[in-house]
Amino acid sequence: MAEKLGVYICGGCDIGANLDVDALAQFVAGGKHSAAVTVAKANPVLCSPEGKAEIEADIAAQGLDGVVCCACTPRAKWDVFRFGEKVQVERVSLREHCVWSFQDDPAFPGQMEVIAKDYINMGVSKLTKSRIPAPEITESYKTVLVVGGGYAGLNAALNAASLGYPVVLVEKADTLGGKAATMYKSFPLSGSFGDKTQEIGVKELIAEVQANDKIKVITGTTVESLAGAPAKYKATIGGTVYEIGAVVMATGWVPGKTKFLAPLGYGKVKNVVTSAEFEAMAKNGGIKTAEGKAPTSVAFIVDTSLLMKGVNYDACGAACAAPEDMPCKEDQPAEAADECEVFTYEDKESAKHLAYSSELTSLVALKQANYVRELAPDAMAYVIYDHMMVPGINEKYYQTAQDDPGIMLTKGTVTSVEEAGSEVVIKAKNTLIGDDIAISADLVVVPTAIVPTTAADPTMNFVYRQGPAFPDLDLFDGFADSNYICFPYETRRTGVYAAGCVRQPMGLGLAAEDAAGAALKAIQCIESANRGVSVHPRSGDLSFPEFNFMRCTQCKRCTEECPFGALDDDEKGTPMPNPTRCRRCGTCMGACPERVISFANYGIDQIGSAIKEVKVPDTLDAGGPRVIILACENDAYPALDMAAMRGRSWSPYVRFLSVRCLGSVNAIWVADAMSKGVDGLLMLGCKYGDDYQCHFVKGSELCNRRKENIAESLGRLGVEPERVEQYEVSIDMYDKVPDMIDDFVSNIVNNFGPNPFKGY
Repeated sequence: MAEKLGVYICGGCDIGANLDVDALAQFVAGGKHSAAVTVAKANPVLCSPEGKAEIEADIAAQGLDGVVCCACTPRAKWDVFRFGEKVQVERVSLREHCVWSFQDDPAFPGQMEVIAKDYINMGVSKLTKSRIPAPEITESYKTVLVVGGGYAGLNAALNAASLGYPVVLVEKADTLGGKAATMYKSFPLSGSFGDKTQEIGVKELIAEVQANDKIKVITGTTVESLAGAPAKYKATIGGTVYEIGAVVMATGWVPGKTKFLAPLGYGKVKNVVTSAEFEAMAKNGGIKTAEGKAPTSVAFIVDTSLLMKGVNYDACGAACAAPEDMPCKEDQPAEAADECEVFTYEDKESAKHLAYSSELTSLVALKQANYVRELAPDAMAYVIYDHMMVPGINEKYYQTAQDDPGIMLTKGTVTSVEEAGSEVVIKAKNTLIGDDIAISADLVVVPTAIVPTTAADPTMNFVYRQGPAFPDLDLFDGFADSNYICFPYETRRTGVYAAGCVRQPMGLGLAAEDAAGAALKAIQCIESANRGVSVHPRSGDLSFPEFNFMRCTQCKRCTEECPFGALDDDEKGTPMPNPTRCRRCGTCMGACPERVISFANYGIDQIGSAIKEVKVPDTLDAGGPRVIILACENDAYPALDMAAMRGRSWSPYVRFLSVRCLGSVNAIWVADAMSKGVDGLLMLGCKYGDDYQCHFVKGSELCNRRKENIAESLGRLGVEPERVEQYEVSIDMYDKVPDMIDDFVSNIVNNFGPNPFKGY
C-alpha cells in the first residue's frame, strides 16, 4: 500500500480561479488522511516543467511512494505525471468534474469546494488502498500460428516472418491460395483505381511464403486442438504439438446457400448463375451460357430486394421458407408442420447477408462487368443496382465503368427474373429514367453471400473450460467476434486474432491490410506476455486478478462470466487462472459474491472506501442529495470529459468514480453507498445487446443482469430499487449525458426523497 503520499493541487486551467488551492492543500494536510500525507502543496501549473520538478524533488527528499495529482482528467497529461516504477499515481479530476462542469444551486452555496474536497479525499483513499502490481512474467513462445493459407493468411505469415518471428502456416486444403487462387482477377488493389481489373499475384505470394525459411507450411490438415494460453499455447496439428505464442485466424469464407437466390431465378432459370460461378467461368477459359455459347449480353444484379421475399424468421429464430403469414412450425398441428421447411443456422446467416447490398457486392459486379468487356468484347454488360456503394477512391473505379460504352449502369428495384425463350428477362422499377424497364440478357449474374467459415464451423478446438468454440457468434452474423468499433482483429479468445473475410466482408486489398494488422496484434500479444502486461484494451496493465482461494465457495460465477475464458477449473473445481488470457476488465471481481477476487491497484475495498469518502448530508435540507455515478473508463468517462470540455454542466450533487468496466461492479459497492445514505447510484456503461459496444464484450450486459438481483435486495431493505439505475452511454453521447444525469437526480429527489438510511 502507498504509505507516504504527496498531494498536489494544480491552480491552472481555471482551477485556481474558482477554488482556493492553498486552502485545499491545508485541508489535506490537516484532514482525516493526514497520517498518510507527507506533503500537501498547491502549484500554479502542475504539468509545467517546474511543477513536475517540484514533485520529483519531494519524491527524492521525502521518500514518497504515492502521488495524488489534483488537476485535469486522468485521460490528459498521462505521460507527464509519471514518476518511475516505484511511485504510484492517482489522478483527481478537479478541472472536468468540478470546475468546468459545476452547476450552481443558490440554495446551497459553496458546493464547488465541497465537491473538490470529496474528490481529493476519494483520491487519497484510493491510493492508500493500492499496491504496485507484481507482474506475472512468463517465458513466452514466439511462434505465430496462422490458420488458413488464403490471401489473408499468406500475407499474415509474411508479415510476421518479416519481423523475425517464426510462423507455422496451416491450410486444410492440399494447396495454398484459398479463394484468391480461384479468382480470375481483382478490382484494383492499389495504384490506379481507373484500371479495369488487376492481376492478383497469388502464385507469386505462395512462392514467397514457401521460400521463406521462417515459415513452416503444413497443408492438408487442420488444428486438432489449441490448449493453454497466449505465449504458451500448445497446438496439435497432424499429431504434432507446436509451441505457439499467438494465433492469426484467416480461414476465410464460403459461398452462401444458393436456395436463397430462388427469387432472382437461380435454380429455375438455367442461365442465371452466381457471382462465384461466373468468377469460375472467367478463371477457367471464358464466359459461356448454359448452351455453351458466348453471350451477347450479361446482366449483373446488385439489387437484393427480392431475396427476402417469402423468407421469414419464426419464433425459434430460424430462417423459414414458409410464407410470412404462416405461423411458426412449433405452433402448428403436426400435419401442417410437415409443410414447413426450417433451415439450419448456416442458412439463416446466408439469408442475413443477402438482405442488403454492400460495397463488396458493388465492386464485384463492376469487376465482372469488366470481365465481359475483356473476354466477350462484343457483348454488352448491364449492372442493375439498388445501392451502388463505392466509397473513397473506389469512386474512380465506378466512374471508369460509367465511361465504358459497353457497360450500362442503372439504379432500379428488380421485380422479377424470368425465362423467355433463350433469354432471361429482368424487370425493374424506380429506375433513374423514371420508367419501369425490362432488360433481356443471355446470362444473368446474381450476388453470392459471403459466409464466414466460423458460421459453418465456429470451433477452433480450444481446450478451454468454456468449450472448443468462439462463443456467441450469432451476435456478429457468424463472423469471428470482434469489437469492430474500437479493437479490430480482437476475438473473445485473447491471443487469437481474426483477419480477412472471417472477420468481416472485404476485398483482397483490405485483406492484405487486415493480415498486417492481425499479425502485429499477435506479436504485440506475445511481447506483452513476455513483460507480464495485458493486451488491449488495457494495454500495458501490470495487474491481474488475485484470488483468496481459502474463502472460495466454487460457485463458478467467475469462470462462467469471464468474457475471455481466462479461468479454467482445476480437478477440485476451484478457479484456475490463466493470466495471459486475462484482459483485466474485472468482470470476475464483479461476479464474486464472496468478494475474494481483487487486483493490486483496483479492488472491492478500494472502490468501496472511496464511496465512503463522499460527505453525505444528514438531510436533503442540509446540503442537497448525493448521487454516486460509476462510469465505465472506456466510453462513459470520456463522454463526461468531452461534455465538460464543451462547457456542459450537471448537478453539483453527483460524484464520479471511474471503473474498468461495469462488469467489474460488485453488489457490495451498491450496499456501501445505500448504507451510507447516498440517495441514488447511477451506472454509466457501454451499449450492450445486438449493437454492443462494450470493450469487454459482456460487461454492461452482465451488470444489467446483476442489477435485477440488487433490486430485489434493496426491496427487502425497504429501499426503492429505482434508486439504482444503469444507462447505456457511448463515447459520442457527450451532448446527452449531462441531461441524463440531471434527469436521474431530479427523479430521485422529486419521486423518492431522501434515502431512508440517511443520517444513520
